[in-house]
Amino acid sequence: MHWKLKGIVQKVLGVLPGGHAIHYALQRRFGGLGNFASEFDSKIEDWHIMVLHLRAAGMPVTGRHLFEVGTGWYPTFPLALALAGARRVTTVDLNRHLKPELLRACIERLGSAVAIIAAATDTDPTTVRERHARLLERASHTLDLGALSDGVIAYHAPTDATRSGLADASVDTMFSNSVLEHVPPDVIDSLYAEGMRVLVPGGVMFHSVNCGDHYAYVDHSIDQLHYLRYSDTEWKRWNNAFLYQNRLRAHAFVERARAAGFAIELDTAKASERRLRELAATPVHAQFRSIPAERLCITSVDFIARKPRT
Repeated sequence: MHWKLKGIVQKVLGVLPGGHAIHYALQRRFGGLGNFASEFDSKIEDWHIMVLHLRAAGMPVTGRHLFEVGTGWYPTFPLALALAGARRVTTVDLNRHLKPELLRACIERLGSAVAIIAAATDTDPTTVRERHARLLERASHTLDLGALSDGVIAYHAPTDATRSGLADASVDTMFSNSVLEHVPPDVIDSLYAEGMRVLVPGGVMFHSVNCGDHYAYVDHSIDQLHYLRYSDTEWKRWNNAFLYQNRLRAHAFVERARAAGFAIELDTAKASERRLRELAATPVHAQFRSIPAERLCITSVDFIARKPRT
């Protein structure tokens, strides 16, 4: 599908009565939700990467309180964390996207990830398997996340993550996965401020950001740097309720966290030869030209930002 056609369709559905239901149906039939198993496996891989980074930073997930920004269509990360022995997982979303049929599919598919969850968290596989069996059994009676997880998971939507309602210094880790690229820059600053408030001293934020042009996933005639050729005014035409992209570069997410008072302990941003070649072939708009090519071309970053201990 041509990216402009997708943008127009999503823009219309964003204002059409019943547009959200139609958009979801299209995602299930033609979009990323069409191959659930593949998408789930990708999310588990992302979860695994996050957990290993947190372990390396001295913040294992077992026995901790974690706060997720952006639950999405189904709660892979919270459920995997519950199976791993997290004490509490608070997950919030600005819109209530959670779908019962995808939640059921997620719970069932988690059975294939027991070994990954156990190994990543140094948990006895038998314990993880037993937790998953209880999850499956409860899912036959309820799809309430709190009841499913024996009170470990608290799902709140619609909820503004910048005003979470969580107590001061009550969270060990705040995290998101492929969310911040869809958040207006001023809201990102507010999210970081909320993180600074709710995290315990020495607590961390982990954010995985996919900051390339998401239209490239459906239109293979363009690449991940395609949207850098447009001004903000021009790009407003293609931003919409279902695929808002702030176009911030990887370093901006990290630098904003540092400006908010966090110490950066992990920053995976790295220029690749492929992206540098794509950038060289892109007529970059003037508003981006002051950014060095080695920074401008980066389309993903994982980072850990730690709140001061005192």
